[in-house]
Amino acid sequence: MRDAHVGPRVRHTHYASRPYYGRGQRHYQGQFHANMDMWKEEIHPGRRTLGRGQNGIPQSWFKITIPCGRKYDKTWLLNSIQSHCRVPFSPVDFHYARMQAQFFVQDASTASALKNVSYKIRDDENQKICIFVNPSSVPYSVQTKLRPEQVDQLKLTMNKRYDVSQQALDLQNLRFDPNLVDHDIDMILNRRNCMAATLKIIEENFPELLSLNLRSNKLYQLDGLSDIIQKAPKVKILNLSKNELKSAWELDKIRGLKLEELWLEGNPLCNNFADHSTYVSSILELFPKLLHLDGHELPPPIIFDIVAYTKLPVCKGSVFGSETLKSLVMQFLKQYYWIYDSGDRHGLLDAYHDEACFSLTILFNPKDLVPRCLEEYFKDSRNIKNLKGSVLWVQFLKHTKRDVVDFLSVLPKSQHDVSSFMVDMCVQTEKMLCFSVNGAFKEVEGVCQAHVCAFTRIFIAIPASNSSLRIVNDQLCVRDVSLIETQGAFSTLVPIPSSSSMPTGSQEQQEVVQAFSTQSGMNLQWPQKCLHDNNWDYTRASQIFTLSTLRSGNSGQVSGGRVALG
Repeated sequence: MRDAHVGPRVRHTHYASRPYYGRGQRHYQGQFHANMDMWKEEIHPGRRTLGRGQNGIPQSWFKITIPCGRKYDKTWLLNSIQSHCRVPFSPVDFHYARMQAQFFVQDASTASALKNVSYKIRDDENQKICIFVNPSSVPYSVQTKLRPEQVDQLKLTMNKRYDVSQQALDLQNLRFDPNLVDHDIDMILNRRNCMAATLKIIEENFPELLSLNLRSNKLYQLDGLSDIIQKAPKVKILNLSKNELKSAWELDKIRGLKLEELWLEGNPLCNNFADHSTYVSSILELFPKLLHLDGHELPPPIIFDIVAYTKLPVCKGSVFGSETLKSLVMQFLKQYYWIYDSGDRHGLLDAYHDEACFSLTILFNPKDLVPRCLEEYFKDSRNIKNLKGSVLWVQFLKHTKRDVVDFLSVLPKSQHDVSSFMVDMCVQTEKMLCFSVNGAFKEVEGVCQAHVCAFTRIFIAIPASNSSLRIVNDQLCVRDVSLIETQGAFSTLVPIPSSSSMPTGSQEQQEVVQAFSTQSGMNLQWPQKCLHDNNWDYTRASQIFTLSTLRSGNSGQVSGGRVALG
């Protein structure tokens, strides 16, 4: 028979503070990953580890181990495993051992199904959860399970200790209760089978229990008591004084209780704190609604009961702060995206400071595949949470205006819907302006041609010569859009003709003039002259406009009041 795999010893942080599961902890998890070869073969139903239950019938048992499972909520962990397991299972004796979560199952086919769940569950940090399955002897809690007559006597004893008027159950010094000792029942609540039997009786007979006294029971761990969160969720008062709890970390196992009064005096853990205020603050971190600790009244908790909205508030539109800022920023954005969408983005060089920085991030559910329309952006996405190593953090950060514009030039060619722009001013000083812009755009060529995407861009700009702005920091975030967003995008934008199209009718020419004016931010007279002089070649006219912009240096000389980029 194979022994259950036990990982290397792990040095823990002090129990008085909340544990931190960082990169080192994931490295520890990786050490387990390397040992998965210990049990590669499928568990065959004929391969059994036999023990005998109280009825004498042979049983096969398997221990299930989740490395680093302590950091997961028991209910979430078991529900996640069950949702991925092809057969239903009943975990026996769930508990935490060091950093691991462990339980037992009976039946080889169930064990095999659980083995197949390994690496199929992801946690909130997108880390895969591995599961070890090993043959085991009959769990001790099963071997020592109370007989029916013992359970009946325990129930009778607990009924005598229950105060109906106060909905309080006094189980202090339970092991030496004459009603149990006289029947040779050794109720040691550190044993999970004893605690499980006690909690089951509470669940079935005292569902409205508000106060539970477990004083002087020599408790040194609370693994068995963790089920009280499900069995007696209404408990508000808990007395654990005069026990042997050495670590506040044990209390983390019952932090799901909404306790208002807690007694811990007489436990070694009370001596682990530098002073009384540190002790109080550490306990309040676990039970924020606590009003009394060890008989002392605590300051009332500050709790923000935020009403959950059924839907997000209605968007109020752009916020600028003043009409002057609105005019400045909107003219700047129209001109910026006019050049950005013209086909030659090197015209944006003068829009950036010499030492400008740029970063790109895409938004999508990491559990899903990257949307096809975002693949060209994904390879350069600087999502620090998912990037492993600081080298990539620096590599994906574009620095100097030449690097920024060179990078922008290789992104897919696009057309932005200026009418969809939503602009918000973040910070405004005499020497700096920070604003964000949200809107829609679509690619104009390639496999994703005409596919609409959304973007959010945060610019930090400083004043330059001739009342212009110069970008020092640019952060672009791209995401896919919903069907509703797609239908609303480009609803008012006049289509831009290609370079080969030559309008023949006056109505078509006027539409092109209007599109040119909308994109460039100029009045109608100049676009009409520019298009006419270039034989109504839209692309050539936009190139002439760009060159004129870059050579001008004075915004009034080109567009009669527009904001120059550099």
